[in-house]
Amino acid sequence: MNDVLDPKLRVAVLVPCYNEEVAIGQVVEDFRAALPQAAIYVYDNNSADRTTEVARAHGAIVRVERRQGKGNVVRRMFADIEADVYVLVDGDATYDAASSPKMVQTLLDEQLDMVVGCRVHTQTEAYRPGHVFGNAMLTGFVAKLFGRSFSDILSGYRVFSRRFVKSFPALSKGFETETELTVHALELRMPVTEIQTPYGARPEGSASKLSTYRDGWRIMRLILQLYKHERPLAFFSTLAAVLAVLSTALAVPIVLEWLNTGLVPRFPTAILSTGIMILASLFFIAGVILETVTRGRQEIKRLLYLQMPRWEA
Repeated sequence: MNDVLDPKLRVAVLVPCYNEEVAIGQVVEDFRAALPQAAIYVYDNNSADRTTEVARAHGAIVRVERRQGKGNVVRRMFADIEADVYVLVDGDATYDAASSPKMVQTLLDEQLDMVVGCRVHTQTEAYRPGHVFGNAMLTGFVAKLFGRSFSDILSGYRVFSRRFVKSFPALSKGFETETELTVHALELRMPVTEIQTPYGARPEGSASKLSTYRDGWRIMRLILQLYKHERPLAFFSTLAAVLAVLSTALAVPIVLEWLNTGLVPRFPTAILSTGIMILASLFFIAGVILETVTRGRQEIKRLLYLQMPRWEA
């Protein structure tokens, strides 16, 4: 693997940030040293401190996204910036800038569309136990639903090809955007990999914006929504099976009594059982229809993705 990147390669470092006055200067300086040819874009998301002034003073190109939420910032960055390779990193100075040349070179040498910086930490302050557990749980959930996954789906440190960036729909609003990035790559079967990178504690005076429970629930909800959209037959078949079992449980005593006596004394229960079974059938039919629609949509997304050049160096 080459240690020196092609100077003609257009690299954009994208830094979404909110109230990172303490850390943003270090982030800009570290990535300028690691990737001298890169243009460093800092997108401020309504900070109430001096984040924009500090970033501009350190030589970053500063832009503003007024709609609150990391997902909104990522959508704006991906739409605005033209480059061959994109490095996405949080502005809290916890990710190792020195790992970025290796990540970019891996993307180029192996012709990948995404390289994820898998966090390796030695400080409890850097990666709280609650966040470690939540990440492991959500990562396992994605692997269970989609059949394959990364070991760190919530990492905010990633390198992308132009093809990935310009084909990514970016529909989420907040911190769940990392999950959306992961599922997008998995569903289009893009060539991707992970590289372990050091993960450190925030600088003194910098506070995490992530809420363990609120954002964890939002990420879980997004995973379920993506599963419903990308795997409708499996999703609705599961609901249909649950309803069918419930309907059968209600119907069995009624059928047995009818066989023994020729009477159906619990007529309301029989109607309820029939209605639930009809609903189960409708769920299954909906899943079959939506699976066909989803297959066509995935084919269109794949064709649009293939029309994009991976990079234009």
